[in-house]
Amino acid sequence: MNLQDPAEIFRLEARELLEAIEQGLLDLADRQDDRDLVDAVFRSLHTLKGSGAMFGMEALAAFTHHCETAFDRVRKGLAPATPELITCVLNARDHMRALVEGDPDPAVGDALLAELHRVLEAGDAAPPAAKAAPVAKAWRVRFSLPIDAMANGTNPLGLLAELRDLGDCRIVASTEAVPAIDDLNPTDCHLAWDVTLAGPKVSRSSIEDVFLFVMDDMVLEIVETGAVEAPAEEAVAVVEAAIVEPVAVAAAPAPAAAPAAETKKADSTLRVPAERLDELMDRVGELVIAQSRLKTIAAHSPDMALRSVSEEVERLAAELRDTMMVVRMVPISNLFGRFRRLIHDLQRDTGKSIDLITQGETTELDKTIIERLADPLIHVIRNAADHGLETPEQRTAAGKPATGKLTLSARHSGAEVVITVSDDGRGIDRERVRAKAEQSGLIAPGATLSDAELLHLIFAPGFSTAAAVTNLSGRGVGMDVVKRTIESLRGAIDITSVPGQGSQVSLRIPLTLAIIDGLLVRVGDGRYVVPLAAVEECVELSPEQDARSAGRSLISLRDEFVPFLRLRELFRTTAEVGPHQKVVVVSTGEARVGLVVDQIIGDHQTVIKSLSKLHADVETFSGATILGDGGVALILDVPHLVEAGQRLEKQFRVAS
Repeated sequence: MNLQDPAEIFRLEARELLEAIEQGLLDLADRQDDRDLVDAVFRSLHTLKGSGAMFGMEALAAFTHHCETAFDRVRKGLAPATPELITCVLNARDHMRALVEGDPDPAVGDALLAELHRVLEAGDAAPPAAKAAPVAKAWRVRFSLPIDAMANGTNPLGLLAELRDLGDCRIVASTEAVPAIDDLNPTDCHLAWDVTLAGPKVSRSSIEDVFLFVMDDMVLEIVETGAVEAPAEEAVAVVEAAIVEPVAVAAAPAPAAAPAAETKKADSTLRVPAERLDELMDRVGELVIAQSRLKTIAAHSPDMALRSVSEEVERLAAELRDTMMVVRMVPISNLFGRFRRLIHDLQRDTGKSIDLITQGETTELDKTIIERLADPLIHVIRNAADHGLETPEQRTAAGKPATGKLTLSARHSGAEVVITVSDDGRGIDRERVRAKAEQSGLIAPGATLSDAELLHLIFAPGFSTAAAVTNLSGRGVGMDVVKRTIESLRGAIDITSVPGQGSQVSLRIPLTLAIIDGLLVRVGDGRYVVPLAAVEECVELSPEQDARSAGRSLISLRDEFVPFLRLRELFRTTAEVGPHQKVVVVSTGEARVGLVVDQIIGDHQTVIKSLSKLHADVETFSGATILGDGGVALILDVPHLVEAGQRLEKQFRVAS
């Protein structure tokens, strides 16, 4: 993305405006009498229309104008903010986005405008009784634009025309700052204007709306001069902007200078394309690898100066890595905010009343992970709304509130973020899941499964308990997408359900996919990395303990048995067993398992490299990294190994 391209700058700002419009409309659906929300939506629509016209997107400006007009009527009390109007403008917002991205459907736009006009006509409030001489306020507006305003696309005549449309208007121009003809640059703006406005529509906010695009850089003074008698019918502007009388006007006083702290705050944010952050992260990763090589060389060198430089570079590389991680972190509220619209649409499609509750919105996560979590969470939320929550009638009959609760929460857990979607619905019907799984051939009839294994069947490809295919479910692809995406992020899924009380799906996601702290271990002749955040402790496995547990791989830790996996057997290593084997205890969630290794080498800053497509099905490893000596170490997939350890423990319990 090139932020020097004006069209790309417009699209970026337009997306932010569209997001603000959507959030404002969703808030308005809950608080239809909130005047501030109505004004906020109107201003965003007004800004989008003006920006579109400024950048030559006439179709967007013309379409947005109709929505702006609708909210102008709401703002003036001529039409109510009904749920039908809000839904209609939400749908129109989707078409505006298509117009911004350059992929509109004209037929959709025409249908939306027809629906918008129908809703407005149906909801029009009765017009107020006419008054012979309503009292209106008079205003004096003095303003001047920055010298490069026209070069940046601002047309002063357009601003003057908008002022004229507000009511009775008299405009005079100041030419005091106009230079001599020899020094005149035709693209510079040297004029100032003095405008007198009067009429029932004129207010300070309506005047400020005219200058919404340029208010930050211009000089603007708005003064109320008193009440005047306005005619019964709306007056027509008496002076055209193009033929204003050039009269010298005293320059409007400049606004008071902002405090230094505020100026600094306004300039402290820099918009950077995401691609540049990704490229910078790659460079930091390569620096970490180079630093690891330098550390290895320095460790084998008697040169103390080299060792000192190596330690300094290691410190700086670690600080740069941590800083880069913080830069890439964004609050998960950016993701959660998208689902308010989804819930709004689901209520309409299912006929259910749903209250969305969000928690932990300040939790931060790597931006790349947040982008990839959007689709899985959509499927989980849709599944909860369609299969989990009951209809208002069913909930009332069951003694529950008619409105179902769907809670979306996030929290940190070590080096993971746990995102949970829970509902207070009917819960998962285990007998129905088993019957469908047996019918589909996923399990053998009468197979013995733990409760967790049975519930996880809903993530199998093609699995669905829906009686019929609808717009929301029934094809058996949604939850499969969830499982594949979370596994590709090196995450795990936990699911619990209580019949009649609801279900909970928890997604455990690593904080980042780029660089992690790892524990470097040796198994046979190979070296492997265990993510350090998953490591609980390391203990020694004596030959006597190893011999005693040959047929039963359990180790006692503080009066608690923990299953362990011999990685030598798992990796089929033929090298001689070391005399001092170690057990690295790792965990994910509440489950723990020990990993038996030959040697613990030490900590290692691990730059994660993805495995090739040929190794995509290898579940034991989640990636690879380059070591300081140029060798390659595979990164162990802890959730998969913990799951394997839990299965092993279950076998021991059944056997005993």
